[in-house]
This record gives sequence, C-alpha cells and structure tokens, in this order.
Amino acid sequence: MKINLIAVGSKMPAWVDQGYQEYARRMPAECQLVLKEISAQQRGKNAPIKKLLLKEGQQILSAIPKGSGVIALEVTGKRWTTEDLAKQLQGWMAAGRDQSLLIGGPEGLHSDCVTAAEQRWSLSSLTFPHPLVRVIVAEQIYRAWSIINNHPYHRG
Repeated sequence: MKINLIAVGSKMPAWVDQGYQEYARRMPAECQLVLKEISAQQRGKNAPIKKLLLKEGQQILSAIPKGSGVIALEVTGKRWTTEDLAKQLQGWMAAGRDQSLLIGGPEGLHSDCVTAAEQRWSLSSLTFPHPLVRVIVAEQIYRAWSIINNHPYHRG
C-alpha cells in the first residue's frame, strides 16, 4: 500500500525536507509514504486567492492516483488520537487500497478537494504552517505504524 502525501508547496526549507524524509524512509515497503508536491501559485499583494486556490485544487485532484482513498487535512475534520490513526492505518492496510492525504497551501484546500475526500482529518485546532504539516503527518503515520507493529518507537 502507498500513502500519497499530496501537498501544496515545493522548494521547502532543508529542515522540512529532512524531517519528512526521516520518517518516510523508516516506513516499510508494504506501507510506503510518498510525497507529491504541487507547486504553489504565486501570491502577491492583490493576488486573486479564489482563483489560486481553484488552480491548486485542480492540480491536487489530478495528482490523486486512480482508485486511491482520499483524506483531506483540514481544520473542520475529525480529530484523531494517535491510537485512532493507528486504527485508521490498520484499516487502510487491510483494505489493500492506496490512500492520498491532501495538504493545502497557506489558505488551505479548495472546497472541491474537501468535497472529493472520503474523510476529513484535523490535526489540531491550532493553525500550523503548511510545510510543518507534512513533517507532523509523516511522523504520525510512522508512529501509527509502530503501534500496529509493536515497535518501541511509540511509548504512549
């Protein structure tokens, strides 16, 4: 199974790339974490944000592999504990179906992406910078995998 992390933004700071890669490389081949970056549209002082979000949303939706489950990361989604995420991951793995986690840019996801999602997941009521979200999600996916496999990483 592949977990596709489809995220708006490229050319991230080194610490973001290193943080994401640290957890992605720990994942086993049977539960691979794959990052698909969507180029953020150019924002400026008078940028038409609705049009930019639409364009990013279209790119996100076209990056979702056919047959993949879709989970939108967004503030109005359901909050999962780490143990809840482990149960979700176990279900995804048992279904044998790839999953795509959608991470928006500075203004979030276009409504078309949220509508296309089978599930909505909220990491927190707090607002995180979108580059940090990919690191948090990668770490939590690895932690959930470690719970399922009785790996000592999670000491909760």
